[in-house]
Amino acid sequence: MIHDQAIVDPGATLADDVTVGPWTFIGPNVEIGPGCIIEPHVIIRGPTRIGAGNHIYQFSSIGEDTPDRKYRNEPTRLVIGDHNIIREGVTIHRGTVQDRSETTIGDHNLLMAAVHVGHDCVIGNHTVLVNNVALAGHVSVGDWAILSGYTLVHQFCKIGTHSFSGMGTAIGKDVPAFITVSGAPAEAKTINLEGMRRRGFSAEAILDLRRAYKIVYKQGLTLDIALQRLELMMSDSPEVALLIESLRASERGIVR
Repeated sequence: MIHDQAIVDPGATLADDVTVGPWTFIGPNVEIGPGCIIEPHVIIRGPTRIGAGNHIYQFSSIGEDTPDRKYRNEPTRLVIGDHNIIREGVTIHRGTVQDRSETTIGDHNLLMAAVHVGHDCVIGNHTVLVNNVALAGHVSVGDWAILSGYTLVHQFCKIGTHSFSGMGTAIGKDVPAFITVSGAPAEAKTINLEGMRRRGFSAEAILDLRRAYKIVYKQGLTLDIALQRLELMMSDSPEVALLIESLRASERGIVR
């Protein structure tokens, strides 16, 4: 399953059924789980652990050192979960000791062509990062988030669960759960209505989030006052509770 023209370091550990294409380089301290397909012209450096059923396409660079000037060749990590699709030309850097020492990608994610994931990022599950999305260091992306093509995310920003960004969005603050943002700089537009419908959210849940959006974004309230109203009026809704949690977790301030 390993092509004769691939280079696999003896210090790498690959499951028996891993496929490796020609002209791919896999370095020491790399672990690749069962069912993975590594196409030609891929570079994977360690320490990196890749789970089961991942498909990594040509010209991707996985687990490279970060260009962050603080990095001094410490043995930081990249951990990738299961059943991810990593398309052509994706770059993913390992962590730094100044943060988590680890970049983490969960399960069932789609990273489309030329996506960049910077050091110490944390990507959840079932996300879609469309072509040329660029995540600076220390970014977190919640489950089911979709970032459209050419979205740029500033370091330390949090992208909430089930959120959505429009094409060419420049995100410099946190995006709460379920919120759609677009523009440069990013502005909140509405809830991610289409995403919620596709994932089977009930009409009641969607209505609750519409009401919550108006409280946070349409009534001219400070965030503290808006949170108080949400907790008094709507905290029994699981979806609104998730929105409240993401609002309270913000450290950079939210996109308004």
